[in-house]
Amino acid sequence: MDLDYSLIIPYLPLLKSGIIMTLKFTVWSTILGFTWGVLLSLIKISPFKPLAWFGMFYTSFFRGTPLLVQLMLIYFATPQLVGYNISALEAGVLAFGLNSAAYISESIRGGILSVDKGQREAAMALGVPKIRIMKDIILPQAFKNILPSLVNESISLLKDSSMVAIIGVGDTLRWAQQVQAKTFRAFEAFIVAALVYYVLVMLLTAIGSYLERRARVSD
Repeated sequence: MDLDYSLIIPYLPLLKSGIIMTLKFTVWSTILGFTWGVLLSLIKISPFKPLAWFGMFYTSFFRGTPLLVQLMLIYFATPQLVGYNISALEAGVLAFGLNSAAYISESIRGGILSVDKGQREAAMALGVPKIRIMKDIILPQAFKNILPSLVNESISLLKDSSMVAIIGVGDTLRWAQQVQAKTFRAFEAFIVAALVYYVLVMLLTAIGSYLERRARVSD
């Protein structure tokens, strides 16, 4: 086996910017996915049927079509449809955030429905406003129940973020592609990229485990 990691050493300083871009993309996609996912979960349990139907259709569309197709549609079709030259990073964050929201909303909806109905009825009997019931009683318990799912979704976003290299985002995988093109050393470049993703995933896993332990303290 002919391996020579010394050829990629000159390119390692550029890896830092790739890692930062990967983290930036993951953070912004997670924020968008979580925020829209919370709203979408409330839409889907709304008593107003047209709103609930919209939420279910949204979820079925984004879960039923390939993420890569959604990314391509947003990146290439946005300038054609609205005349806005969307950047590759913006397209990636939008596509991954909207897609992630569909999955997160289902987790949150399940978490909300898993909370004992008696707590809602007791709060209503005491005259607590519905908004406060949801904000102070239902949602905190729902988030606690689905915390592992939310962590797993963040990990999936981090790994799937490598897709944005296809549209030219200078992330970790894009770095590996450029190094491979310049040095003709595919294995060394991509194994370094794989190790970077592995370390980042392990860090996210550790953070998730810490949050789960903190959540169990009140049990």
